[in-house]
Amino acid sequence: MIRMADNSLTKMQHETNVLGQPVGLPLPNWNPPRFPSREPMEGRFCRIEAFNAVLHAAALHETNRIDVEGRMWTYLPYGPFDTLASYHAWAEEVCSRSDPLFFAIIERMSGRPVGVASFLRINPPSGSIEVGHLNYSPLLQRAVAGTEAMFLMMERAFSLGYRRYEWKCDALNGPSRSAAQRLGFRLEGVFRQATIVKGRNRDTAWFAVMDGEWPSLRDAFQRWLHPSNFDENGRQRVRLSAMTGTRASPIGGAAPPGAPLYS
Repeated sequence: MIRMADNSLTKMQHETNVLGQPVGLPLPNWNPPRFPSREPMEGRFCRIEAFNAVLHAAALHETNRIDVEGRMWTYLPYGPFDTLASYHAWAEEVCSRSDPLFFAIIERMSGRPVGVASFLRINPPSGSIEVGHLNYSPLLQRAVAGTEAMFLMMERAFSLGYRRYEWKCDALNGPSRSAAQRLGFRLEGVFRQATIVKGRNRDTAWFAVMDGEWPSLRDAFQRWLHPSNFDENGRQRVRLSAMTGTRASPIGGAAPPGAPLYS
């Protein structure tokens, strides 16, 4: 018999074994998903393709420099990069990895790279995968293409058969927390003193979407991205948060208006 266990964290579905102990539900048809490929992901507003230092570094460095204060680098473990040479060296190094698996986000209209994102902590045996290293230049921040990029990456993960899709960020990073919840991720908690970034303590907020939640969330993204949801000036008629049922995060401060997305 399937029961619901209630503890201080969450209600968990479980069964009871012959010893009277609660145990997780069986997964008789579970098969580990494939490792994600570098194949492009195509959208109406953006194209996501494998990050390539030769093809993308110069244009990305140029668009990143629009952020003259370097706000987009505060919560990342690297950057800002003062010179193209230093950014190109970093790009070459991360492009050689398969985990994190980096992608460049290309603006469809201009054909210009405007941001990067990656799959990481890729664990096919457990069916879990994370999206991270999000670094949106000012040209992508608060743009429809930025939201579409996150939809395309989530769709890729769940179409491969992953059952858990994660988002983690500095617990003090209000814009990243707000972005996660706007996109339909649920806050699962905060890992205190999880790591050290740039010589400072970092408490890490964990968010996730489960495969069972994806069909309704996918429908919300598709309705939000539909041309009918935008007026003649490109302004949204209905907010994505209204479709995904976003609730404010209980940790830290609120994200300031117009804040960029960065993890």
